[in-house]
Amino acid sequence: MCGITGWISWKRPLTSEWQTIEKMVSTLGKRGPDAFGIKAMHHALFGHTRLTVIDPAGGAQPMNIKTAAGEYTLIYNGELYNTDEIRNELKQRGHSFISRSDTEVLLRAYIEWREECPVHFNGIFAFAVWDHKREECFGARDRLGVKPFFYAEKEGELIFGSELKAILAHPDQQARITREGLQELLSIGPARKPGSGVFKGIDELRPAHAFKYTRTGLKKWRYWNVKSEHHTHSEEETAVYLRELFEDTVSRQLISDKPICTFLSGGVDSSAISAVAAAHLNEKLHTCSISYEENDLHYKPDQFKPSDDSPWISKMSEHLSTIHHDKVISQSELAQRLKDAVRARDLPGMADIDSSLLWFCEQVKKDFTVALSGECADEIFGGYPWFQREELLMQEGFPWITSVQEREAFLLPEWRGKLQLTDCMLEQSRAIRAETPVFDGEDTLTHKRREMAYLNMTSFMTTLLDRKDRMSMAAGLEVRVPFADHRIVEYAWNIPWEMKQLGGREKGILRKSLEGLLPDEVLYRKKSPYPKTYHPAYTAAVKRMLSEVLSKSQSVLPELFERSKLEELIQTDGASFKVPWFGQLMKGPQLIAYLVQLDAWFELYGVKFDV
Repeated sequence: MCGITGWISWKRPLTSEWQTIEKMVSTLGKRGPDAFGIKAMHHALFGHTRLTVIDPAGGAQPMNIKTAAGEYTLIYNGELYNTDEIRNELKQRGHSFISRSDTEVLLRAYIEWREECPVHFNGIFAFAVWDHKREECFGARDRLGVKPFFYAEKEGELIFGSELKAILAHPDQQARITREGLQELLSIGPARKPGSGVFKGIDELRPAHAFKYTRTGLKKWRYWNVKSEHHTHSEEETAVYLRELFEDTVSRQLISDKPICTFLSGGVDSSAISAVAAAHLNEKLHTCSISYEENDLHYKPDQFKPSDDSPWISKMSEHLSTIHHDKVISQSELAQRLKDAVRARDLPGMADIDSSLLWFCEQVKKDFTVALSGECADEIFGGYPWFQREELLMQEGFPWITSVQEREAFLLPEWRGKLQLTDCMLEQSRAIRAETPVFDGEDTLTHKRREMAYLNMTSFMTTLLDRKDRMSMAAGLEVRVPFADHRIVEYAWNIPWEMKQLGGREKGILRKSLEGLLPDEVLYRKKSPYPKTYHPAYTAAVKRMLSEVLSKSQSVLPELFERSKLEELIQTDGASFKVPWFGQLMKGPQLIAYLVQLDAWFELYGVKFDV
């Protein structure tokens, strides 16, 4: 994986603007710690930082190719999992190659297919190509949004980058937030509106979208979406086909010239990935997990976290004969890394869920460069309560944001009236639901489940993928997510709910497809989400941090929220806020930590109001 950034201008020559592009590229050093490259052209500057995974010599960027038809320069962040197939097809079309890299394959695919090239790719990617002869830039982002692409366009210039910080490093871009950005941050955060970069003037290229930038302006379009149609396979045929798709996907994603491992939680998704990986690798598989200091002393089962992961991790590691690495984070480290997680995400995030993942990826990176992780299966196969409970399906809004009224009540009166958080949240969810590909003749409940699946795919899942990309890349670790393979997503989209919920279990058809691969007790284990800490020492640490924030004269929190409610939050260990801020587990100490992150974001980035 890598970091990309660029600047295109029709107003001024850019060949002398090295200092600016160097500053932009330097912000992405952690995404690509192995190499650094810049190419200056009259109207375009491209910068790249590289994390080397395949073909160290042949994949250097920016990559430049000259043909009889013209000259092309590429910067690219990602990985193609069908590189060999595309290379062979391009050879048949007359192309020759000088490297093993997927970078060269991607660039030659663009030369051959132009704007149609993304539909040929199986992988995760965000890239930009400069056509020297036509003086135009083409770019695209992968179908599910695993790899990021932010941009700012105004007055004949386009600035873009893998992360917000690269754009903010440009002298023409300030860290300002408008009323709309603040609405978004406080109504649905840490999620984001599709296509939003939160900061004033910055947008995000949506997943499955491509763009072309010319002298006439910026044109964007969608090149892929799920299609709603009748599912023709029987239950048995569906299970067999899913198994084949899944094994093919995981095996493709094991290609690496650097050490590789899997993340293992002992749940169905990560265990299945690890099982396939162990069967395909020519050496013993390494697995990695995270746990929290003394958490076993304070863990309390509940409906969302019914069992501790540790025994299940041990069971799977023994079953697969893996070399397992358990990383144990201290409570003090968990709290101290909250601000580092904000720097990695460029926004307030998911509190200690972010900081723990950042620390974990840093530990894994000491021994590995590539990891496979189990995100996205629950969104695709309906593993969450809001897929199962009819009353949640029929409700408006986002089912993982049940706190919007409490969020509004937390605000100062003047902000309540100005921001109208409930209306903003409902407007966002309605806009996404309206995009859902319909299938004529479906009953209301079935259509609502399609809406819920689309809402998950375009909002909740992208939030988790954002988190995984920023935290892993901040550690220089490439994390691949097999369940985000678009072929699996396309196929699962039309599997009937009764089949997805086979046997009355969440993800029932997925479990059936994996029979024989995992021990039954793991295969039919009840879903258990990413682990969090239950230790009172962590609660004490974040309470202390929030108290210190409130003692500062320049803190933004008392400008936005009722001070009495903030103080009550500290006094009650977060219990005064009755529902999770976001998702199912972000409450209590996690909400306190989120507010610490929110204050840190304003301070670290010098964010100014423009409302």
